[in-house]
Amino acid sequence: MRRVIAIVLAGASLGGCSSSMSWDMFKSAPPPLQVRLESNPPGADATTSLGPGCKTPCSVSVPAPDLPFSVAFALPKYQPATVPVNVIKNPGDFTTSASVTTDPNPVFAELQPADPPKPVRKPHRPKKPKPAAAAAAAAPAEAAPAGASPFPDPNAGKR
Repeated sequence: MRRVIAIVLAGASLGGCSSSMSWDMFKSAPPPLQVRLESNPPGADATTSLGPGCKTPCSVSVPAPDLPFSVAFALPKYQPATVPVNVIKNPGDFTTSASVTTDPNPVFAELQPADPPKPVRKPHRPKKPKPAAAAAAAAPAEAAPAGASPFPDPNAGKR
Protein backbone atom coordinates (compact mmCIF):
# COMPACT_ATOMS: atom_id res chain seq x y z
CA MET A 1 0.00 0.00 0.00
CA ARG A 2 2.86 2.34 0.77
CA ARG A 3 4.26 1.69 -2.71
CA VAL A 4 0.98 2.64 -4.36
CA ILE A 5 0.80 5.90 -2.41
CA ALA A 6 4.44 6.70 -3.24
CA ILE A 7 3.86 6.05 -6.94
CA VAL A 8 0.73 8.25 -7.00
CA LEU A 9 2.54 11.09 -5.22
CA ALA A 10 5.57 10.81 -7.53
CA GLY A 11 3.31 10.80 -10.60
CA ALA A 12 1.37 13.85 -9.38
CA SER A 13 4.57 15.75 -8.63
CA LEU A 14 6.02 14.96 -12.07
CA GLY A 15 2.76 15.96 -13.73
CA GLY A 16 2.97 19.35 -11.98
CA CYS A 17 6.52 19.82 -13.19
CA SER A 18 5.68 19.07 -16.77
CA SER A 19 2.90 21.67 -16.85
CA SER A 20 5.16 24.41 -15.51
CA MET A 21 8.04 23.48 -17.80
CA SER A 22 7.80 24.92 -21.26
CA TRP A 23 9.58 23.75 -24.38
CA ASP A 24 10.09 27.42 -25.28
CA MET A 25 13.04 27.59 -22.91
CA PHE A 26 14.95 25.26 -25.23
CA LYS A 27 14.40 27.54 -28.21
CA SER A 28 17.07 30.15 -28.79
CA ALA A 29 16.16 33.78 -29.27
CA PRO A 30 15.93 34.68 -32.97
CA PRO A 31 19.07 36.40 -34.22
CA PRO A 32 18.79 40.09 -35.07
CA LEU A 33 17.92 40.97 -38.66
CA GLN A 34 20.32 42.79 -40.96
CA VAL A 35 18.28 45.28 -42.99
CA ARG A 36 19.88 47.00 -45.99
CA LEU A 37 18.76 50.64 -46.46
CA GLU A 38 19.27 52.52 -49.75
CA SER A 39 18.04 55.76 -51.28
CA ASN A 40 18.32 57.80 -54.44
CA PRO A 41 20.06 60.18 -53.98
CA PRO A 42 22.34 58.49 -51.43
CA GLY A 43 23.23 60.16 -48.14
CA ALA A 44 19.72 60.31 -46.67
CA ASP A 45 19.13 59.78 -42.96
CA ALA A 46 17.22 56.49 -42.66
CA THR A 47 15.57 55.63 -39.34
CA THR A 48 13.59 52.48 -38.56
CA SER A 49 10.47 52.63 -36.41
CA LEU A 50 12.27 50.06 -34.21
CA GLY A 51 15.01 52.57 -33.37
CA PRO A 52 18.25 51.99 -35.31
CA GLY A 53 19.18 54.25 -38.20
CA CYS A 54 22.07 55.29 -40.47
CA LYS A 55 23.02 57.32 -43.59
CA THR A 56 22.25 55.52 -46.84
CA PRO A 57 23.53 53.25 -48.28
CA CYS A 58 23.98 51.20 -45.12
CA SER A 59 22.80 48.21 -43.08
CA VAL A 60 21.25 48.21 -39.63
CA SER A 61 20.77 45.39 -37.19
CA VAL A 62 17.26 45.25 -35.72
CA PRO A 63 15.79 42.75 -33.27
CA ALA A 64 13.58 40.25 -35.10
CA PRO A 65 10.17 41.95 -34.90
CA ASP A 66 6.81 40.21 -34.68
CA LEU A 67 4.98 42.96 -36.58
CA PRO A 68 5.69 45.06 -39.69
CA PHE A 69 7.74 48.22 -39.21
CA SER A 70 8.65 51.25 -41.32
CA VAL A 71 11.75 53.14 -42.40
CA ALA A 72 11.70 56.95 -42.68
CA PHE A 73 14.12 58.64 -45.09
CA ALA A 74 15.05 62.34 -44.84
CA LEU A 75 17.48 64.49 -46.82
CA PRO A 76 17.72 68.31 -46.93
CA LYS A 77 16.07 69.86 -50.02
CA TYR A 78 14.10 66.63 -50.62
CA GLN A 79 10.65 65.53 -49.52
CA PRO A 80 10.75 62.91 -46.72
CA ALA A 81 9.61 59.37 -47.55
CA THR A 82 8.44 56.44 -45.44
CA VAL A 83 8.62 52.84 -46.65
CA PRO A 84 6.60 50.07 -44.90
CA VAL A 85 8.50 46.83 -44.27
CA ASN A 86 6.76 43.48 -43.84
CA VAL A 87 8.23 40.73 -41.66
CA ILE A 88 8.13 37.25 -43.14
CA LYS A 89 8.60 34.31 -40.77
CA ASN A 90 9.55 30.99 -42.33
CA PRO A 91 8.97 28.17 -39.84
CA GLY A 92 11.67 25.57 -39.83
CA ASP A 93 11.21 21.86 -40.16
CA PHE A 94 13.35 18.88 -39.17
CA THR A 95 16.07 19.74 -41.69
CA THR A 96 16.08 23.57 -41.62
CA SER A 97 15.86 26.13 -38.87
CA ALA A 98 13.25 28.89 -38.71
CA SER A 99 14.16 32.18 -40.37
CA VAL A 100 12.88 35.74 -40.46
CA THR A 101 13.23 37.99 -43.54
CA THR A 102 11.94 41.39 -44.60
CA ASP A 103 10.06 42.50 -47.68
CA PRO A 104 11.34 44.61 -49.40
CA ASN A 105 14.99 43.77 -49.01
CA PRO A 106 16.84 46.06 -49.50
CA VAL A 107 14.53 48.84 -48.36
CA PHE A 108 14.76 51.53 -51.06
CA ALA A 109 13.36 55.06 -51.24
CA GLU A 110 13.30 57.38 -54.28
CA LEU A 111 13.41 60.87 -52.77
CA GLN A 112 11.70 63.68 -54.71
CA PRO A 113 13.11 67.23 -54.74
CA ALA A 114 11.23 69.63 -52.51
CA ASP A 115 9.33 72.38 -54.29
CA PRO A 116 11.26 75.65 -54.23
CA PRO A 117 9.65 78.23 -51.98
CA LYS A 118 7.30 80.58 -53.81
CA PRO A 119 8.66 84.11 -54.21
CA VAL A 120 7.13 86.63 -51.87
CA ARG A 121 5.11 89.18 -53.83
CA LYS A 122 5.01 92.75 -52.64
CA PRO A 123 1.52 94.13 -52.15
CA HIS A 124 0.29 96.24 -55.08
CA ARG A 125 0.15 99.95 -54.29
CA PRO A 126 -1.81 102.26 -56.57
CA LYS A 127 0.28 104.81 -58.42
CA LYS A 128 0.08 108.40 -57.30
CA PRO A 129 -1.85 110.60 -59.77
CA LYS A 130 0.20 112.98 -61.88
CA PRO A 131 -0.07 116.68 -60.94
CA ALA A 132 -1.90 117.63 -64.21
CA ALA A 133 -4.48 114.88 -63.75
CA ALA A 134 -4.98 115.91 -60.15
CA ALA A 135 -5.64 119.55 -61.17
CA ALA A 136 -8.20 118.50 -63.80
CA ALA A 137 -9.98 116.31 -61.32
CA ALA A 138 -10.06 119.13 -58.77
CA ALA A 139 -11.53 121.73 -61.22
CA PRO A 140 -15.28 122.26 -60.70
CA ALA A 141 -17.62 121.04 -63.42
CA GLU A 142 -19.31 123.69 -65.60
CA ALA A 143 -22.48 124.90 -64.04
CA ALA A 144 -25.72 123.94 -65.77
CA PRO A 145 -28.36 126.62 -66.39
CA ALA A 146 -30.88 127.02 -63.64
CA GLY A 147 -33.82 124.68 -63.94
CA ALA A 148 -32.05 122.36 -66.37
CA SER A 149 -32.24 118.67 -65.70
CA PRO A 150 -28.98 116.83 -65.22
CA PHE A 151 -30.35 114.14 -67.58
CA PRO A 152 -30.52 114.66 -71.34
CA ASP A 153 -33.95 115.13 -72.89
CA PRO A 154 -34.82 112.00 -74.92
CA ASN A 155 -37.18 114.02 -77.15
CA ALA A 156 -34.71 116.83 -77.82
CA GLY A 157 -34.07 116.08 -81.51
CA LYS A 158 -37.72 115.12 -82.39
CA ARG A 159 -39.46 118.52 -82.07
